[in-house]
Amino acid sequence: MSEMCVIGGSRYFGRRLIENLRDAGTAVTVVNRGSAPAPEGVTHLRADRDDEDALRRVLGGRHFDVVIDQVCYTPVQAAVALRAFAGRTTRYVMTSTVEVYAHLDGPPHTEDVVDPATWPVATDLPWDDPAFLDASYGEGKRQAEAVFTRDAAFGFVSVRTAHVLGGADFTGRLAHYVQRIRAGLPVIVHENPRPASFVHEPEIARFLAWAARADFTGPVNAASHGTLDVRDLCAAIGEPVYAVGEDTSPFSFDRGYAMDNGRATALGFRFSHVADWLPSAVQSAVQSAVRSVVQTTPAGEERTCAPA
Repeated sequence: MSEMCVIGGSRYFGRRLIENLRDAGTAVTVVNRGSAPAPEGVTHLRADRDDEDALRRVLGGRHFDVVIDQVCYTPVQAAVALRAFAGRTTRYVMTSTVEVYAHLDGPPHTEDVVDPATWPVATDLPWDDPAFLDASYGEGKRQAEAVFTRDAAFGFVSVRTAHVLGGADFTGRLAHYVQRIRAGLPVIVHENPRPASFVHEPEIARFLAWAARADFTGPVNAASHGTLDVRDLCAAIGEPVYAVGEDTSPFSFDRGYAMDNGRATALGFRFSHVADWLPSAVQSAVQSAVRSVVQTTPAGEERTCAPA
């Protein structure tokens, strides 16, 4: 039986990943702060990944075939994990993001246009400032990839994940469109919105499990075939009213940074097409929106509230 460690994974596709690994017979250890319970049937270790001493204590003498890091956002966090897991594993998979390409424009990007082996690292930036971290999300991921790539402590893979839709999405991005279109409110977009890459929530969980069991290293793009722009997304929901403005809706982009998934495909992963799963993802978001606006009064009567 293989043994894998998942850092984070308390919600969304991280939780599905843990359940998929467990159900496939993998011995799974989850490391997080304990803000949410881990799925049944796994070992749960509670520690703040930013606290290196606490992380080492909770890991004890454990070793793993693979570590999957769901919540590495900065080069500082990468450096802590690099030291803590050196000698404990031979393979490390970091969940990265399409946002590493957000500073670029053009056709679907291949992995080599952002090379973590040559990307500059600045650990002295204010990475512990939530506002700075939020504004520097893509840069934080690029630098985290760079820290892992430059050290030979273990084989390293960075999974550059497309925008995820479907499942128990806590981000509210797809719900934003459902609510506005159902209420007849305008969707704020760029004057010429550009396409981007997307992936279904169950598919990215399967991809991460596949990448953990494979033997390749380096960055790999994970995206369903096909792209969507904000108008495609809205058309799948209803009949939107658009308005051009600065405070644009999620997934409205003024530059193209879709991803080329050719490397992953050549390595053997079979992606779906966005058209295969978008209707079900939208339907799930619609049903969730309907449930969220139905409230129960003290008398037990249902009261329907208009979506915001």
